[in-house]
Amino acid sequence: MANELRFRTARDLFSACPAVARGMKAAPTDQPSIEFCRALLAGRVPEEAITFCAYLLPERAAIWWAHECLSNLAELLGDRDLELLALVGDWVGEPGNPDHSEAVAQAVEVPPTTPVSWIALATGWRDNGPAIDTAAAGSPAAHAVSAGILAGLARVSLADRFAVLSAFVEMGIQMAEMEAQRQAADAY
Repeated sequence: MANELRFRTARDLFSACPAVARGMKAAPTDQPSIEFCRALLAGRVPEEAITFCAYLLPERAAIWWAHECLSNLAELLGDRDLELLALVGDWVGEPGNPDHSEAVAQAVEVPPTTPVSWIALATGWRDNGPAIDTAAAGSPAAHAVSAGILAGLARVSLADRFAVLSAFVEMGIQMAEMEAQRQAADAY
């Protein structure tokens, strides 16, 4: 399975997405991406596994992953975040639907200050990708996904934080593996 991932090794991901290095202290290795991600989770800064997953996943899948992570924290989110979460869910279901794209775009006219506002911002960056100089912006959707999930995790009690973090990383890994399977099926 790991051979079919978008980035076979951590070094492949770091080479393709240099912006990931700005969000992490860990140095890339030649470990398969999934092994590297799990090593990050077991390391000194386990939150780096979230950042790595955000870049490992294709943008739409990363946004869906973030949506699912934050949906699991719904009781810690405010009403505005819950509204945005519903808009993001609609967008992920039909990213080409101009009504969903417009609703999300209007919802995030202010700078992101909450977990879900980061994710909503990622949808806008994904929709407007050609208009953004991604080399200069440094994979803004992945950065926003990482920021949103980490902001959500900051609201989790210290006693529960590592368990929630681990569950989110495992969900990201599963999504990466499912995306690899989907890509392989599409290739045939």
